[in-house]
Amino acid sequence: MKKLIVVADWVDDTLTCQEVRSAVQGFLNNPVRPDISFVSSTPSTIHTGFLISQIVETEERYGRPLETVLFQNTDPRIHTTTSIQEGKGADLLIIRLKSGLHLMGPNAGYDFSFILDKIDVVFTYPGLNKGSQFRSRDLYSRVAAHLMEAMQDDMELEEAHVHIIPGIQDDYISHVDNYGNLKTTIRQSVFEEDFAYGDEVEIIINDVSQKAKYVNNLFGGNRGELIVYPGSSGDPHDQLMEISVWRHFNEEDQTTGAEKFNSARPGMKIFLK
Repeated sequence: MKKLIVVADWVDDTLTCQEVRSAVQGFLNNPVRPDISFVSSTPSTIHTGFLISQIVETEERYGRPLETVLFQNTDPRIHTTTSIQEGKGADLLIIRLKSGLHLMGPNAGYDFSFILDKIDVVFTYPGLNKGSQFRSRDLYSRVAAHLMEAMQDDMELEEAHVHIIPGIQDDYISHVDNYGNLKTTIRQSVFEEDFAYGDEVEIIINDVSQKAKYVNNLFGGNRGELIVYPGSSGDPHDQLMEISVWRHFNEEDQTTGAEKFNSARPGMKIFLK
């Protein structure tokens, strides 16, 4: 049986996690000790998309992608401000990557946009986009269980074109870690088209403008200085940029990178000058 990694904006609620775990186990033919883990996202599909890409990157480098299913559920219904009949949301996609790893979840916003170059084939599963306010438990758990037991050929899937997944055009905050460091969607190769080490870069996030020094690592500047640098996420040969303040966390001023931009959050746009 394959392991299941769940990435969703409801993971911080332990009751919700247990309900989904119970539902998935209930659909398994052999429910003995399934490997199910949870990763918390926010309602930002940029955030969920980044988390998915980083988990996939790590699984493909160090794990067992052929024995892994990734189940995401972030669908904030931001396409409308009026009432939604039957809780209708984005269509369910099932995706097989070139590495053999399977993913599933609603095609909302940028949930799958970070892994476009890794996709082998995309399928839709019609009929599971409405009928429950808690689709992860009531509708998606059966699909997850079938994928864990490699039963995808028994499901009535319809092949779709990868172009139904949108690409990312702008620069965003993709994740804020526990130190307040801002991970971004900006690749180092793209950043270095305009900047070189030692440059002062104007960064605008959340309507706040700050100057940061471009250095080669988290500890490449001076303590307390706002810096931008190639981080630990993304392709190891073309890392994603991060924005941070190096702190010892014993000084009076403990302002983090996120706090420099008025508590910046995943999904916020980044502008560079």
